[in-house]
Amino acid sequence: MSPERQRYALETLPTHFGEARQFQRLYRLLTDFDFIEAKLDALGVQALIQDYEFVGNITPCPFQEKPGDELPAPAKTLTLIEETIRLSAHILAADKTQLAGQLLGRLMAFELPEIQALLAQAKPQNQPWLRPLTSSLMPPGTPLRRTLTGHSGVVNAVAVTPDGKLVVSGAEDYTLKVWELETGMELFSLHGHTGIVEAVTVTPDGKWVISGSVDKTLKIWDLETKKELFPLKGHTMSVDTVMVTPDGKCVISGSSDKTIKVWNLETEEEVFTLIGHTDRVAALAVTPDGKQVISSSADNTLKIWNLATGKELLTLNGHTKWVESVAVTPDGKRIISGSYDETIKIWDLETAREVLTIRGHNDSVESVAVTPDGKRLIASSRIIIKVWDLETGKELLPLIGHSDWVGTVAVTPDGRQVISGSYDETIKIWNLESEREFFPLKGHTDSINDLAVTPDSKHAISASEDNTLKVWNLETSESIFTLKGHTDPVKALAVTPDSKQVISGSWDKTIRVWNLKRGKEVFCLKGSNRSVESLVVTPDGKNIISASYDGVIRVWSLKARKQIFILKSQTRLINPVAVTPNGKGLITGSVANNIKFWTIKKVGNVKTAKEIFTLEGHTGSVEYLVVTPDNKQVISASWDHSIKIWNLESGEELFTLEGHTGFVNAVAVTPDGKQVISVSNDKTLKVWDLETRKIVASFKGDGELLACAVAPDGITIVAGEASGRLHFLRLENSSELGSGCNG
Repeated sequence: MSPERQRYALETLPTHFGEARQFQRLYRLLTDFDFIEAKLDALGVQALIQDYEFVGNITPCPFQEKPGDELPAPAKTLTLIEETIRLSAHILAADKTQLAGQLLGRLMAFELPEIQALLAQAKPQNQPWLRPLTSSLMPPGTPLRRTLTGHSGVVNAVAVTPDGKLVVSGAEDYTLKVWELETGMELFSLHGHTGIVEAVTVTPDGKWVISGSVDKTLKIWDLETKKELFPLKGHTMSVDTVMVTPDGKCVISGSSDKTIKVWNLETEEEVFTLIGHTDRVAALAVTPDGKQVISSSADNTLKIWNLATGKELLTLNGHTKWVESVAVTPDGKRIISGSYDETIKIWDLETAREVLTIRGHNDSVESVAVTPDGKRLIASSRIIIKVWDLETGKELLPLIGHSDWVGTVAVTPDGRQVISGSYDETIKIWNLESEREFFPLKGHTDSINDLAVTPDSKHAISASEDNTLKVWNLETSESIFTLKGHTDPVKALAVTPDSKQVISGSWDKTIRVWNLKRGKEVFCLKGSNRSVESLVVTPDGKNIISASYDGVIRVWSLKARKQIFILKSQTRLINPVAVTPNGKGLITGSVANNIKFWTIKKVGNVKTAKEIFTLEGHTGSVEYLVVTPDNKQVISASWDHSIKIWNLESGEELFTLEGHTGFVNAVAVTPDGKQVISVSNDKTLKVWDLETRKIVASFKGDGELLACAVAPDGITIVAGEASGRLHFLRLENSSELGSGCNG
């Protein structure tokens, strides 16, 4: 077909088959990878989603024998594909080549024949790609519906318009963004604040947006004209929370200056200031009748104020730490508060008594919201959002998908969806009515800090913020056992050359040596005054070299089980250490943006290290170092978003690899020294060719990727995510790697 005819066919064929009731042809079309790929490429992800929505809207279901029957396999198959494409929409909109990897990463666990046939077909044509070996991405069937990306900083606030059609977000990038809820499309941005946007709300008529910022101002915006109408100035510190009265006449703001201000939206003037809190005002809620405002504060209290007089009515005491969030039930009878003390408290507004305390979050409760029917409570803490029964305090549903702190949640007016904003710079849309079973994803319960693959290619080992290490079968990608013993996050690990022992370093100031076969701790090395940030094993397997947060490098004897000598650096906060494959050189990196190269010498029976030169060029903290197998080059990963390759003999910077849009957290080099693997806060893993300096292939995760390792075969790659999940990947279709890559 000509491009014009092809585009027309891609656009109209599904509708044509559906209207002609040629459902089998429609089904074959929507389960064909080539069609999906072609339509995505020609018309974009939303047009593709609409094809599946079209089938879902045909009544009765075209694959159902009679209404009321359980949905048959074809309908389930199309639902799974539609949900997968929606979950990956933000990724595919930015990079259409990720289609095959996204389908595999989300659907491999589903054993429906049509799904497996689609996955067997899923393969980019004539280009290298990273094939997921397991279902490690969020699968369809969970409450997560869609992810919105576009902010370049922490999303601090979200609000939904009264008609439920638009989402407004405020972020660390000084902007507000307006999104279409149904399609996830960013409609426009509002620029004008000169500081971080901390709070957002919408007037009851849906016409205006009010925002509060670190720049000490509130701004009023017209949603129709997309213009700023006027600012409200008066606070002396950051405006952290804003609310509008139900009649739309007044806006109330809470600030780090410990005050609450009430403003008249018609006159654009301050009505009065409410003074009484002794610390930052964190959150506000207004009763449905508009007569009272409830404030929560870092002074551990909530206060109830009369909005007509500006007088404090009473104080609610009971939390033992900051009260970070507050909401009022739709009937105006109860107050809900969330605190840094990890509890949620329900209060009776009339009696001012605590009715119920909900315990179940493992960190501060950052945000709370109530469904319009008053029956369910949504609360966020760290990376997890939980849905609670307000009457019984029972947990109903966890909403898992963010990879960093969730600071804000809102509920749509129909009570069916939750909107959340996170430190991971995304907004997520959740379906509160999701009741389908889904496949749980395996991994750690917190972010992965380091990874290693054993030299014998049998195992991968992961170190996590959850204080544990896990050992994985590299062939099956299954977890074998968990190593427990550290009392704080495990920041670094290394494997001995004989693949028999794993060494781990932790914030608990210890280094632990584990027997890999038995899964048991062999011994513990103590002596670091600060947390152990990085460690390596020397190529001869005899010594451990560790770097602590205080800038001290220690060398330990594995045989003697003791410290041999200390190397003190002029720079505190050393992060990574690496040792050359010949064991003669030591490289260290720091938050001072530089890299130092040392030689290790033996004088008599004593080993010493001498600084040879300093490598300077990064403009951000150096986070990871690796040396090429030929001892000639060192590769550095930095928070300046770049990877640099240095000549170890001359100390010269050879070239820079640029392409990540976030911190580069780790790098690995293939055994032949020809390719580099990097992972970043931009949620991507990239494979680079060192000769051409080009990206060979990339893979997009659900969250920030913090660690990576490559197996001795040079094509099996493991990546660790902030969510705690591991991605097992294989580089395929790379002509430079030979026929073995097609496996």
